[in-house]
Formats: sequence, C-alpha cells, structure tokens
Amino acid sequence: MKKLLTLILALTMAVGLCACGGGSDAPAEEPAADEPAETVTLKVAASPTPHAEILAQVVDVLAEQGIDLQITEYGDYVIPNTAVEEGDEDANFFQHTPYLEQFNEENGTHLVSVAKIHYEPMGIYAGKTASLEELPDGAVIAVPNDVTNEARALLLLAELGLIEVDEAAGLNATPNDITSNPKNLQFKELEAAMLPQTVTEVDLSIINSNFAIQGGLNPAEDALASESADSVAAETYANIIVVKEGNENNEAIQALVAALQSDAVREFIETTYSGSVVPMF
Repeated sequence: MKKLLTLILALTMAVGLCACGGGSDAPAEEPAADEPAETVTLKVAASPTPHAEILAQVVDVLAEQGIDLQITEYGDYVIPNTAVEEGDEDANFFQHTPYLEQFNEENGTHLVSVAKIHYEPMGIYAGKTASLEELPDGAVIAVPNDVTNEARALLLLAELGLIEVDEAAGLNATPNDITSNPKNLQFKELEAAMLPQTVTEVDLSIINSNFAIQGGLNPAEDALASESADSVAAETYANIIVVKEGNENNEAIQALVAALQSDAVREFIETTYSGSVVPMF
C-alpha cells in the first residue's frame, strides 16, 4: 500500500510539472499593444480677427501632440473672460493686460496672462471729416467705451496735440480728465465692436485694429494716425493668452504658447497683416 501511494504521488507531481511548464516549444505570450494616448481637448475663446485666424495656424501642430484645439469666436470683450472663469473655456485670446486687470478688479474674476503674442496699433479713421487737418471745432469723435481702451484713444489724441490729458489719470483716463481741448472736441462712447459700423456717423473714430479689420478697414492703409509699433503702448497693450489662475502650467496651455510663439506664426502675422498686427515674440 505504501508503494502504491508513493507511485500515485510521483505521477501527480509529473503531470503538474508538465502543465505548469508548458514545454520549451510553447509559443511566448505576445505583449499587449500600447494603448493610443488619449486626445486632450483645449478650448480657446477668441475674437474672430486676427486672434482666431492666428490660432488656426497651430491647430495641426497641436494635433500632432495629441491636443485638439477648439476655437470659439466671440464678438465682445466680456463673455470670453466669464467663460474662462467659469470653466466653459480653457483660455482666451483677445485682450491686453490693462483690460484684463480692470476686468478682474470690476468682476472679481481670477484670470492671469501666460504669454504675449501680438500688438494691434490703435488707429484713427476718417468719417465725416477726411483728415486731422480738417477737423472742425466741436467735431464728434467715437471712442471705445471700456476704460482702458478709451484711455488709450485719448492718449493717442494727446500725442497728436489735439487735447491734453491729466497725467495722473494714466490708463484710467476718461473725457473728464481732459485738461485742454482747444477744438472743443466731443466724444461718443461706444462698444468697441460697434465702432467700425458707425464710422460715417461721426467725424472720426478711434478703433482697435482687430475690429477695424473685421469692419473692412485696413489699419496699415486707412488709419489717419496710429500708435507706433515700437512705442510704450506696444508693450503695454500686447494681446495675451489668458487662463484662470492655477492653470498657467497646464501642459496643453504651454504647448499652445510654444506653438503660437513660433517662427511660422511670426511669418504668418507679418505677411498677412502688413503691420496692422505686430508679433511680440
């Protein structure tokens, strides 16, 4: 009986070894194929011109990095910021730093700049009056109604010697801060996007280049005067990529910035806009 038990045990062990070993001729198990990297969606709010056009230049570049850049166009200066604050958009591209700072202060938002991309010289455009030299007494000049861009318009008029503005007002200047107005100029405050549509209703209009382009104007050719591209204004009013505070180092955001600040985008800006939009990188 003892010999029989020993024999059964030996046979059991032999069968177990064969089952576990699989033999040297058994095919090796193939490694699992790598799962494709998940595509990251990056939503960016932008003004149609030139911002959305510039963003469109990097869609394919980011796609190669697994980033699906989705561009939503807005025609105003408010919703793109509230959309980023509320998380409906990941970033926006339409504004300069003084406007961003004013918006945060007035609305309690927490938005920050991550990069400067370009500068749009603000220009003066003819309406009822054909030139600055022909500007009559009491002429009506249309200006943006948001604080920073209105101040910018007034400072441009001051540079041309048409008015004087209290230096203490700085980037918060309004018509109330005009200290000298020899031509008794009158100011019509309008939403920035409306200015190109009302050019013929006033003597002159002072318009941001993006809205001038949208309105069919060529800032490089049609403006009677504009801010210098190498002025302090160029640095102050550079257009920026904006995100909600805390998202500055997001990998997709950093990839967007790198793509926008490329030689290819610089060339696109310079050849497409002929000086009405100036790269700042």
